[in-house]
Amino acid sequence: MAGRRTDTRERIQRVALELFTERGYDRTTLQEVAERLEITRPALYYHFRTKEDILTSVIEGLLSSMDELVDWAARQPRTHEARVEILRRISALLDDQWRPLFSFAQVNQGALRDMPAGERMRLSMLKMLSVMSTPEAGTKQQFQARLAVFAVIIGSVPFLFGMDVPESERSAVALEVATDLLSRP
Repeated sequence: MAGRRTDTRERIQRVALELFTERGYDRTTLQEVAERLEITRPALYYHFRTKEDILTSVIEGLLSSMDELVDWAARQPRTHEARVEILRRISALLDDQWRPLFSFAQVNQGALRDMPAGERMRLSMLKMLSVMSTPEAGTKQQFQARLAVFAVIIGSVPFLFGMDVPESERSAVALEVATDLLSRP
């Protein structure tokens, strides 16, 4: 039974995030989420009482995987190879689970800004960016390292990219460009 509950929660999260991205967080109702899922509102309420509960649960999942990545990265030597591996792992997480939330975030920045979970997401992003370079690195190198992370993220969100390129190619090119940014002296 617990497996079915988890599957339903994940379906609700996925569908709600799709609707929030398509229609906007503020313009999407729980009724619309329930209709898209073809379940009743009471069934939806069993899992989540509010839209914010749904979004917070999605963000918490992202934060957990981000924290794991940051913890792993902090234990690595600050070498070029380690930074490239961090980018590869970010790209893999985007392909696996992060992309829908980053797509949502681009469209619904105001909603995220007003939520405690949105602030935690911002702070986790800053931590993730900080492991890409050392404090003693020059401003240019720190900037390049941060841009490399954003290149991977932007390349994964189709409407930010603005080119008709298949998803797998777009992700691969974004990772290549990000790695190039790290390779510059």
